[in-house]
Amino acid sequence: MSIQSIQSSSPTYTVRAGGLPKLCQILIIGAGPAGSAAAKVLAQAGLDVLLIDQQPQGRDKICGDGLIPDSHAALARLGLLDQVMARAEPVAHVGCIGPRGGRVDVPGHLAVLPRKILDDILCQGAQDAGAKFLAPARFEAPLLDAGQRVIGATLKVGDELREVRADWVILATGAVPKALTAAGLCERHTPSGVALRGYVRAPSMVGRIKAMDVVWSKAVRPGYGWIFPAPDGCFNIGVGVTDSHKAVGGKGAKKELNLRKIFDAFIEHYPPAAQLMREGELLGELKGAPLRCTLSGAQWSRPGMLVTGEAAGSTYSFTGEGIGKAMETGILAADALLAGRAKGSSDEQIRGSYEQSLTALKPKFDLYERANQVNAHPWLIDLLIWRANKSERLVKRMSGVLNETSNPGNLLSLKGFKRLFFEG
Repeated sequence: MSIQSIQSSSPTYTVRAGGLPKLCQILIIGAGPAGSAAAKVLAQAGLDVLLIDQQPQGRDKICGDGLIPDSHAALARLGLLDQVMARAEPVAHVGCIGPRGGRVDVPGHLAVLPRKILDDILCQGAQDAGAKFLAPARFEAPLLDAGQRVIGATLKVGDELREVRADWVILATGAVPKALTAAGLCERHTPSGVALRGYVRAPSMVGRIKAMDVVWSKAVRPGYGWIFPAPDGCFNIGVGVTDSHKAVGGKGAKKELNLRKIFDAFIEHYPPAAQLMREGELLGELKGAPLRCTLSGAQWSRPGMLVTGEAAGSTYSFTGEGIGKAMETGILAADALLAGRAKGSSDEQIRGSYEQSLTALKPKFDLYERANQVNAHPWLIDLLIWRANKSERLVKRMSGVLNETSNPGNLLSLKGFKRLFFEG
């Protein structure tokens, strides 16, 4: 596998200023999982959808590339699961590895697919449903009417500023806060966490690393490391740190953090990672990116505009998983607009419906945020692994959390960890 082999297989769309539509029903800013999912649902329902992005179709994204069960559910809803799975690397377990080397494999419906390919499939799926896709085009500011309702956006296309009017605008611009700030919806400019990842081609390691391994140790504290098997003899390897920008000793102070040093420590202290880097070939450079987690840090809407995906904080704290929830929030935004259109609902009612659907997800996100104590105190993972290796029932509970069929509060909480001493 080469770097080129994980590039987009679809054509690149370049927009000339004269070709940009001046009107549409729905303008979606950002063609990642959230924006493309919303675009597909809305276009499939017959709406005139314009989807734009700063980058060409199939843009890269710093990510672990893991597709956990919520991703499978969202892809099935979009009618794209079979297409994605035809190119993904199927995986049967998440491997949880503790500081003392203990391990438990948690079963689940899992897969790994580089984001270049996944995002290309999602964006193309939206176009196949009837959405127009234009790139590169950058969101500069919302267009407002006299009552301050969003009625479109000013976009930068090449060297020109162009205006597009729309009934609704969906902002799906990811973790970087610039677009949120321009839209007047950013409540926190600092990220919730940061991650660093690279791709390594290592055919000799195929079959040796079979699970989506997540590794906790003192060496990577307060974060975690991962190695996920990708298609074609490649592996996604990286480290992540949540709560990376929490105030320390004063407002806005940042924790002392060097992701490259954490990555190097991961390689040094986890033998499979060292072997992977020794036997394999690093494809390109290691790349880092911010994370926005816990459905916090931004307002979810304003009149005429909905915020979705990682811009709304759709990534899970503790694990950094976010692909499935990004798609889910994009679908929820589309569903709110379609239901409101069918009922003749007001702007306020549509926004209320959407925000209510996100509020229903919030308790689960909050539990994952509280589980961050595990990253700061990795000995808790040792306890969990020790008990899980003595209890099939506990492994089933862990699988239930992964598959979202059981309450994570029964496991990812202080109360849950206390129960481990009494688990049968």
